[in-house]
Amino acid sequence: MLPHAVSFSILKTGDAKYFTTTKKGEVFELKAELNSDKKERRRDAVKKVIAAMTVGKDVSALFPDVLNCMQTDNLELKKLVYLYLMNYAKSQPDLAIMAINTFVKDSGDANPLIRALAIRTMGCIRVDKISEYLCDPLRNCLKDNDPYVKKTAAVCVAKLYDINPQLVEDQGFLDELKELLSDSNQMVVANAVAALSEITDSSPSGTPLVWMDSTAINKLLIALNECAEWGQIFILDSVANYTPQHELEAQSICERIIPRLAHANAAVKLSTVKVLMKYMEIITDAEFVNMLTRKLTPPLVTLLASEPELQYVALRNINLIVQKRPEILKREVKAFFVNYNDPIYIKLEKLDIMIRLTSKENIGQVLSELKEYGSEVDVDFVRKSVRAIGRCAIKVEEFSERCVTTLLELIQTKVNYVVQEAVVVIKDVFRKYPNKYEGIIGILCECLDTLDEPEARASMIWIIGEYAERIDNAGDLLEGFLHGFADENIQVQLQLLTAIVKLFLKRPSESQELVQQVLSLATQTDNPDLRDRGFIYWRLLSADPAAAKEVVLSEKPLILDEMDLLEPSLLDELLCHISSLASVYHKPPSAFMDEVSGQRKALPIGFQFSEETSSLDAQSIDSSEECPVVEVEDLLGVDMAPTGFEYGPIGQSATSGESSVDLLSSSLDELGLGNPFLCALSAIPAPYSSPKALWLPAAKGKGLEIYGTFVRKNQEIYMEMTLTNQSTDALSDFAIQFNKNSFGVIPALPLQVPSPLPPNGSCEVSLLLSTTGSIQKTNPLNNLQVAIKNSVGVLYFTCLIPMHVFFTGDGQMDRRVFLSTWKELPAQHEVQYTLENMALNPDIVVQKMKQNNVFTIARQHVEDHDVLYQSIKLTNNLWILVEIRIPLGESFPTVSWLIFFVGALSMNRILS
Repeated sequence: MLPHAVSFSILKTGDAKYFTTTKKGEVFELKAELNSDKKERRRDAVKKVIAAMTVGKDVSALFPDVLNCMQTDNLELKKLVYLYLMNYAKSQPDLAIMAINTFVKDSGDANPLIRALAIRTMGCIRVDKISEYLCDPLRNCLKDNDPYVKKTAAVCVAKLYDINPQLVEDQGFLDELKELLSDSNQMVVANAVAALSEITDSSPSGTPLVWMDSTAINKLLIALNECAEWGQIFILDSVANYTPQHELEAQSICERIIPRLAHANAAVKLSTVKVLMKYMEIITDAEFVNMLTRKLTPPLVTLLASEPELQYVALRNINLIVQKRPEILKREVKAFFVNYNDPIYIKLEKLDIMIRLTSKENIGQVLSELKEYGSEVDVDFVRKSVRAIGRCAIKVEEFSERCVTTLLELIQTKVNYVVQEAVVVIKDVFRKYPNKYEGIIGILCECLDTLDEPEARASMIWIIGEYAERIDNAGDLLEGFLHGFADENIQVQLQLLTAIVKLFLKRPSESQELVQQVLSLATQTDNPDLRDRGFIYWRLLSADPAAAKEVVLSEKPLILDEMDLLEPSLLDELLCHISSLASVYHKPPSAFMDEVSGQRKALPIGFQFSEETSSLDAQSIDSSEECPVVEVEDLLGVDMAPTGFEYGPIGQSATSGESSVDLLSSSLDELGLGNPFLCALSAIPAPYSSPKALWLPAAKGKGLEIYGTFVRKNQEIYMEMTLTNQSTDALSDFAIQFNKNSFGVIPALPLQVPSPLPPNGSCEVSLLLSTTGSIQKTNPLNNLQVAIKNSVGVLYFTCLIPMHVFFTGDGQMDRRVFLSTWKELPAQHEVQYTLENMALNPDIVVQKMKQNNVFTIARQHVEDHDVLYQSIKLTNNLWILVEIRIPLGESFPTVSWLIFFVGALSMNRILS
């Protein structure tokens, strides 16, 4: 609790006068009063000090004088002094040591209130020197006869663990804390459970510190009936983490905690729901599960009568529950009907749950309600309501016609934003029920002139293009959009391009001029997505119209209502965190825990920096997990599979004699760390440069053959290519373009090729690259899709950029930053590889790695290995932390390497 908040609980209502003083020289006067011989004046002076501290004044200069007031029998004065110490002890650690004797003396006082006050205050003073003196008084208080002192000491153990975890473990406080679980006083049991929960959450391993068995659970359930509400929450959370040994035990636990559903505290209710939801997965008795389902309904509905903030938290949790078990609230859809005075965030959440509970039995009521919402004044809510009607049509097929009729009635209101939202959802209805509701297209076309929002215009264009053969004036309608093509949103431009191509494929004689016009506009724009799609359509239509028809007019997958449901494994994880922040955000704790709580994670290998040696102490190696690679859609729409890096005569591989790398499920080559990275370790005198590989064979390049590689020179990245013309005609007008990629690589300058390139001619080209382009995750991460244009057309190929060209020269990380960063990185970003046939000693490794911008932070000899800890910085400010373990020996004919790539500081930017 904040000291400012505590001060108000100590100062009485009549003490308001202490907050109004504005005297000059106030600190000097207070100093005199604090040293007065009269107890009343000293007490009043301390009250004035606390008041000044509460309103933000700096009264730290009075620390020695306030400290002198500790020696008193007045409990009120002692509380005030202790409050002052908690606030200023950290800024005055040397003076705070002077209070130790008083703390120790008070911890043995005959008054249990004073004993508890002393031990609580010592736990709140976050000074390491005081923590050392806290051990003996804390141990005595944990065994005190008074339950109030014991429950205070239990919480103090958790506070001490946050300051010095090793001290708590060495002093055996955890074992004494576990013994309190068997205490006869239920408040002591509740505080012990709370302390163990807090320690578990803040421990590096995150594993439970007490192994729960049926006996321990039985003790907790006994204490559940007598402890306070917050103690009940901690106990229920512990029960939720327990897995029953058999189904009968699960049923017994459920029966004993069901009365908690009637508790007045919403958090107790939700914690009980969490336990029941977990145990319902274990129980196979259908009748018992049905009973639990009936019991869960009333408390969840009751939560909707709370104030808006609590109601919102309840609704977010209910949203998860109905996704897993909609039968719990299937008859209570009316409880989620919106009130006129609900805040907008409550309205939107209720609306979402209402749609999830919609079924054949209640869709009539839901539709009537949604139609009423269409006349509300809140625009966002009206839009969401109109979209909900479309979701009802998709979800309940038997009532889809009624839903469409309702949408048409809303369109007739001529309210602009209602009409536009209706057009958007009707497009989804058409996708769900093709060739069923085409009769309403004429009504939609009448609203064409009122559509001014990009999503609505794009949806209307999609409808026209999809049913162009049934709309007599489809060409005229699309031509109307085409007049302002350059001013349209990119979403509208893309849909217009596709719709006109569809029209051409369905009615070629009427739209040839139109399609030429849109293709010309699309291929001359600066947007790469639109331009690439235009070129693809152009090539398809000119090369093979039949193939174009198969591609553009292919059957589309039906749209599903379940598209917005959470992934099942994520949903199960979130249900285990009901009543926590994770259930409100609908994200797992790992997604935000580090940013919100600042909790540190354990090092993947057990080492710590030594201040004296500035090195690393390695102890053990943990198993590492694979780094996930996310699939990415082919944005160019053509066959862009990697060409395989066939090595040509221009550059020979420096590693041709090396054995292949031991792979997990993804290879080093996928990360750009395969042969090129191995070569960075080999005995070469200069920074490594990958040999040129065949990127584009002449057979696929219409006579143009391209060998190429990527190099890093003078801290710049270059794309070096050998272009050979194997055709019978000269080639000219060269240009190059890259697709979006994981590292934002784009050409920094235009492609300069001697023009024309004669038949059988060859030239060397060096293209300067930049990493300031748009980022799009690719698979593998270092994949680059390239389009190169010349006088014979546009050619496409892919290549892999060796990861080492992204290594920058400022990648030397500070030792302390390295350690703290390693601790905070998630384990799923850790990948381990073993590299064979490396005959290099550690000194050469350090030298060669430095030449390639891989910097050694520390070096340590551990048992029979040399361990190097290294850092790498990439061009887009991503970091990679590396550990290399090198077996020792008299010679190095064969060396196994373990390299840990423990992720990057901002790797979510690529992987998420």
